[in-house]
Amino acid sequence: MATADFRDRLLKCLGGDWPAPVPLNVRLRETLQREGVRIESLFYDVFPGDSIPALLLIPAGVDAARPAPAIAVWHQHNGEWHLGKSEPAGLAGNPMHHTGLALARQGYVVLCPDALCFEERQDSRLKGGEFERFEFLRYTLAGQCMAWRNILDMKRSIDFLASRPEVRADQIGCYGHSMGSTHTWLAGPWEPRIKCLVGNCCLPTYKGIHREKLLHCFPNFIPGLQAFGDTPDIAALIAPRPLLLNFGELDRGSPIEDVREALPNIQRAYDSMHAGDKFSAFIEAGAGHVLSEGMWERTLQWFGRHLPIPA
Repeated sequence: MATADFRDRLLKCLGGDWPAPVPLNVRLRETLQREGVRIESLFYDVFPGDSIPALLLIPAGVDAARPAPAIAVWHQHNGEWHLGKSEPAGLAGNPMHHTGLALARQGYVVLCPDALCFEERQDSRLKGGEFERFEFLRYTLAGQCMAWRNILDMKRSIDFLASRPEVRADQIGCYGHSMGSTHTWLAGPWEPRIKCLVGNCCLPTYKGIHREKLLHCFPNFIPGLQAFGDTPDIAALIAPRPLLLNFGELDRGSPIEDVREALPNIQRAYDSMHAGDKFSAFIEAGAGHVLSEGMWERTLQWFGRHLPIPA
């Protein structure tokens, strides 16, 4: 299937066109200080009365007169609905995933938003996975899906980053681990303002999901899509913008035989646009579902190459 045809099919399977953006209606609630970084806790709207809680990390020395590139960090799932933005922002959770704080200390402006059903976007009646399942089914009944809503939220997050005077609006990237990686390759085709993307440890194919009976997070499941393509075909739509995908050889959530089979298809999409060097994939031998030192080193090198911090 031609790329344009698959893109059209994908949009229909997701749930159709994105609504016109409403005013962001940004509200700042508090400011925190960490070594070398100011953290703003704030909200911005997706719809009137429907807001995303987020943490904005601004490095010392970055301001409207000296703007910097920005990176949106999509948090992981890990069955930890009480965690969201606070983990990558370095305020809670596993230090392995304090990636937003680490990127801010590299000199990037970093945005860490809560995904729907996580941290401050939980429900008072349905808890944890029950609320997530409810939301997935609610959107599916409406002819959409969780991925559609996640992408919409990410587009609004890029709207917010582009509006900030501290941000070089033409130099925005994104990073995510696990579900955050899924969010990376889901958002990429629909958000051309994201100029550089890194996904860590998540590209489960439908073939692998069915063979291994994987109970993956809901954004991976796009109703009707398997008739037209698979998840790597979505990632291929990001071409020709720079995309790095990291994997652990022993990660059971992304069976490596399917990953190895899929990667050449993504590479061909980049080669067809004379951008073969803008796609890179790293499979770490003996690693599982982790952010290893090797994966992180390649992540920093990728951003440094394609989203450099001004001298």
